[in-house]
Order: sequence, then structure tokens, then C-alpha cells
Amino acid sequence: MARLSTLLTCAALILALQPALAAAPVTATETCGGDVPCRVADGEYRIALPPGGAPAGVYLFFHGYEGSAADQMQATDLIAVARAHGLAFAAPDGLDRTWSFATSPSHDRDEIRFVGEVLDDLQRRFGFGPNRVVVGGFSQGASMAWYVACDLGGRVAGAVTFSGVFWDPLPQPSDCQAVPPPLVHFHGRADRTFPLAGRAIGDRWHQGDTFRSLAVLEARAGCRLGTDTPVTIAGIACAQVQGCERGPITLCLHDGGHEVQAGWLDGALSALSHPVLPITSEVLP
Repeated sequence: MARLSTLLTCAALILALQPALAAAPVTATETCGGDVPCRVADGEYRIALPPGGAPAGVYLFFHGYEGSAADQMQATDLIAVARAHGLAFAAPDGLDRTWSFATSPSHDRDEIRFVGEVLDDLQRRFGFGPNRVVVGGFSQGASMAWYVACDLGGRVAGAVTFSGVFWDPLPQPSDCQAVPPPLVHFHGRADRTFPLAGRAIGDRWHQGDTFRSLAVLEARAGCRLGTDTPVTIAGIACAQVQGCERGPITLCLHDGGHEVQAGWLDGALSALSHPVLPITSEVLP
């Protein structure tokens, strides 16, 4: 508990220093939410706001391969956890149910530009500036979140991802345009869809190795390498690298496969708690 408390304090002190972007006015015709997508220049996203009162921030979650924003909004367990932590839950929509980051099989859209538009829109419509956004995702969507952390990391306060990392060839630390935020990543030792070591997808593409991917973020974040600290999040033994510029980077390995569980999200959001995001668990024990 003492070590986890150190994690929370570190994240709190660093994340609270992030400046918010200036908000721009929104016209009534731009109203969106629920079943009405929020549209930006290169696509759209969906958002579920907590009932009653303004949310403190948003969990921006990228769906997996063959998913969609509409499908993701049916994940009521994840939405309930986000709401219990005072967060809205938002899901960007991948074109043709996939994502087009640099090393993916699809190249249908400049995803970093698209995500930048989504972040702009979240700020303009809802006031969710860079210190109020936690990015996340599952499988290929988790990979998308990792590229966001690498290229747009200065625009998000933290990351919670599941079962997906960079793809080969991995970016170099110097390729990341921003210092990565504090991150908690969950991965199954028995994952066969996106194994810890990655796997080939056809003849031209290859999922990346989890540990090598973490090393990229840790190097870019200036972490004290070789100083892993054991912590427990959501009942899972995790390894946390401290001394990172913006807060710890944490890997949680479980014995399951390719999956995401609401309880893991609950524990990770608590681990990223800080004054700007007053996270409390009201749903899960």
C-alpha cells in the first residue's frame, strides 16, 4: 500500500501541473452525445456523459479491430466504471472498423490528425483539456492509444490500455513527439491474439513485443531504468517503473488471454488519481 500511495502522489503532483487549453464557444446545432455522434473533419466519435453534474474528465477509448464506436458504447461495464470515477466515456470511430497508424495493415486516414481533431472537439464542447483526458483502448485500439501517447502525449493526462502495444518496426524514443503520460497497461500471459512477444499478421505486418514497446516509452519519458517497483492494481501483481518525467509507467501481467475487464480499469483509474480527476470507486468492490 505504501508503494501504491507513492504512485498516486507522484501522478498527482505531475499531472496537476498540466495546462488546460483555451475553450472555444459551441453552437447549439453542434450538440451531440448518446446515440448522436460528435463529428469532426476526419470522422466522428461517441460520448456518454455521467448523469447529473459535469464530469471531471473523459476516458477516451479506442475500440479493437472489427469494432466500432457504436459497438464500444455497448460496453456498459466500462462506461459504469468511468462514470463512477466522475469521467465521461468517449469512443472514436475507426474507418472500416480498423485503425491506420503507421505500421498497421490499413492506411485509410491520418489517425494522429484525426485524434487531434477529437481532442480539440472534446475541449471545445465539454472543456476537457489535456489535464482532463485519459486515453485507453483494447487490442489494436490499445496500439492506437500507444501511438497517441507517443505523438500526442502532451495532450493527455494518463493512459490505461489492454492487450495491445506498438507494431514493428517499433518507433524509436526520439520518434515520439511528446513525453508519454503515466500509463498502466494490462496484458495476458496466455494471450494468443496479441501475444506478449507479438506475432505476424500476414506477410508484411507484425505486432510488436510488449517489453520492447514499454522500453520505448520509458526511454522517451526519461524513466530510471532498472528500478522496477512491485505494486498491486486490481489484485494483479504489476511492475512499475518510476522516475519518469510525467509519472510512472506500469505493466500488469495477468494469467488470462486477450481481454479487458472493468475491474482492471477501475483499479488503474484509481492508480492514476490526482486532484484534477477526483477518482473514487463507487461501482466495484
